[in-house]
Amino acid sequence: MAAFGQPVFAGVYLSGEIDGLNWHAQGANLVYTLGLLQAAVGIAASRRMRRQWPTVVSVVILLAETGQYVAGSAGLLWMHLPLGVMLIASLTVLAVAVWIRPLPNRSPEKLAPHAQDAGEPRQDASHG
Repeated sequence: MAAFGQPVFAGVYLSGEIDGLNWHAQGANLVYTLGLLQAAVGIAASRRMRRQWPTVVSVVILLAETGQYVAGSAGLLWMHLPLGVMLIASLTVLAVAVWIRPLPNRSPEKLAPHAQDAGEPRQDASHG
């Protein structure tokens, strides 16, 4: 959600309120920090799910945020603005994708097949 505030803060600055630039800079620090956290969570999710997309998507977004941060700090608006639009669009698509395609349920048998009925002998369906 922090990333979606960035265009608002930039708009405040462009409307003539000089403090908007400070808000935008502080927002950039927050967004970048959250991007680092997202990358760590993406790595953990990839390990748990045994799928690579959370890591790949999180790292690509972090790289784009890094470029966005550097371009903004250097005053390269020709790069900063298009990267900002791309990031907001990407984060929107990612949020929608995560919410409409939840993780599949994991049955106890898949989690620990040897842990079921730990104190009792296993019964085969054909013997019983």
